[in-house]
Amino acid sequence: MKPICVACQRFYRAKKNGFFFIEAMPTVSDAPAGTAAPEAWKPYKLWSGDLWECKGCGHQLVSGAGSEPIAEHYQPKFEDDVRAYNPSLTVNDC
Repeated sequence: MKPICVACQRFYRAKKNGFFFIEAMPTVSDAPAGTAAPEAWKPYKLWSGDLWECKGCGHQLVSGAGSEPIAEHYQPKFEDDVRAYNPSLTVNDC
């Protein structure tokens, strides 16, 4: 079943399949999650999921990521993979 927007009482619509994003890891112990201090985070894993959008309010969400990332920071090709897939989002949270 498609995700549901509770506020609009509508189904989300798939906007993009194969939506690439970075999961980041903190570079300092007290790094705040989200967009408050992006410099306190660095790329950790490269993922692919599906971008959904509510046509009522415009809210977007990503779901459907696989159980394994495409690449991880310790792998030799990680930076090349990040450049090749050109992720559209970085998630600064753990």
